Amino acid sequence: MKRFQITFKGQVYELDVEEISSSAPTIKKSAPAPVPNTAPVTVQTPKAVQPTAPASGQTVLAPMPGKILTVNIKAGDAVKRGDVIFILEAMKMQNEIMANQDGQISSVNVTVGQTVSTGDVLAALG
Repeated sequence: MKRFQITFKGQVYELDVEEISSSAPTIKKSAPAPVPNTAPVTVQTPKAVQPTAPASGQTVLAPMPGKILTVNIKAGDAVKRGDVIFILEAMKMQNEIMANQDGQISSVNVTVGQTVSTGDVLAALG
């Protein structure tokens, strides 16, 4: 019996190979080699700089990456919860972005045609 160690796609395996001289092959199963412990890799993602919202207000965030197709508001407009204030195109779908509370728009941070990422501040409600 001979023991071999091979590496396949970064994994190390141990094989037991039996040399036989008879014409009838015999198969002997061995236990799989233990998988070596690898330390987890931590990746830090850069944090995007976001426009800040007023302390008393709330922000409307982009729920997904996409392109702003329509801006239905301007600073100073009054909105009700559920009003459609933006149309965001993502993966060829038009998504309605709605006001998350009643209030007055204190700032609009995007323009038509702008590309946004998940979590970007679209508007601030005061």
